[in-house]
Amino acid sequence: MSDTWKACQSQARHCLEAFRQQRLAEADLAQLTTLLDAAQPRQGLLYLQLRNTNPGSQVLGMSLFVDGKMVEPPADPAQWPYQSVLAAIAEGWRVISFPELALLMDEAVPQTLGCEFILEKWT
Repeated sequence: MSDTWKACQSQARHCLEAFRQQRLAEADLAQLTTLLDAAQPRQGLLYLQLRNTNPGSQVLGMSLFVDGKMVEPPADPAQWPYQSVLAAIAEGWRVISFPELALLMDEAVPQTLGCEFILEKWT
């Protein structure tokens, strides 16, 4: 749970208690609104191209998007944040698209295109 979310919960409890004591002020609600705006979840997308369709297999390529912007991965694949889909899942990423097996049947298509997982994470 993020610090921003915890602050929202704390302020909501404060507002509830102030309401019960008939001393709720507009400023209390304004602060809660500000905190809620800051806590708006953002979707991250992670594209992982693997050696094969096994989620535990080695990552050959990756693209990461956070807050609508591409995050350049380190040049050295050994420094990539995830070496497999399973490692990304363990960090809270959710698979939203599995490999397209039909692409693996077409010899004209590079193999890794058929071995791509797309994951998302809300922060």
